[in-house]
Amino acid sequence: MTHKLIIDTDPGIDDAMAIFYAALHPEIEILGMTSVFGNVTTEIAARNAIVLAERAGQTIPVAKGAAKPLVQPPNPVSDYVHGIEGFGDVPAQDTIARPVDEPAHEFICRLINENPGEITLCPIGPLTNIALALRHDPSIAGKVKSVVIMGGGLERGNVTAHAEANIWNDPHSADEVFAAEWEVTMVGLDVTTQVVCQSQDFARIAETNPKLGGFLNDAVQYYLKFYETHVGVQGSQMHDPTAVIAITDPQYFTIENHALEVIVEGDRIGQTIRSTDPSRPKHKVPMGVDIDGVKRRFITMFETGS
Repeated sequence: MTHKLIIDTDPGIDDAMAIFYAALHPEIEILGMTSVFGNVTTEIAARNAIVLAERAGQTIPVAKGAAKPLVQPPNPVSDYVHGIEGFGDVPAQDTIARPVDEPAHEFICRLINENPGEITLCPIGPLTNIALALRHDPSIAGKVKSVVIMGGGLERGNVTAHAEANIWNDPHSADEVFAAEWEVTMVGLDVTTQVVCQSQDFARIAETNPKLGGFLNDAVQYYLKFYETHVGVQGSQMHDPTAVIAITDPQYFTIENHALEVIVEGDRIGQTIRSTDPSRPKHKVPMGVDIDGVKRRFITMFETGS
């Protein structure tokens, strides 16, 4: 079975983990990537997405997306988490390719219309491009195979006590995405904070796969310091790669079904909650995870490509 993906991304160290995992997976075909603000600016995100594709030996079109949220003023980029250029202390790198001359939301709509029923849309950053795509062509909701998001969380936040970073960066877009009539799986902090890889895990993949694993091992050192200093975790929480693994290996997750909405103002802005609105569709929300299974899947992909 081949999973055709569009990855909407703000790379970002854990974005790099997710994209490399997808590029190595024999059953994943990345049809395109789109950039969004969040961990870095959308300009840097587009460049970094191309850097990752080229390092993985793949020619993947990348479309540049939204530079700011739909409604609220933009929050500062997360350079204290991911570094100024997005990959920790790894310096900025030039690319052979350049972004395509098409806005991300139009690019998303075009690919979905060209591949009806086949594409899994995988946003692992703020959801601005996805909301803009829905506004541009609402019919894509009935043409996409599924939408698998890294974001949110029903029991906890990370950037505030209530909100997860991707949703907090554009809560209005996230609320529109959750209100739409399509199949969403929200892979949130309820499971992604449980999956933690330690420094020795990244050293292992660097040894077995120097080109991709070595790059991640270099980048993740900055991330590991952030987690130890600011979160009190010895290791890296595997947010974005867990979302991609949920596409290929749903057996590792315990799913609940909930209508979702996002608080868009006040002290709890960006919080994802169970909705009592009967007009909202129910979405899949992983609330339990086979931690060892997900970690093993991630690590062995860099060793064997399977």
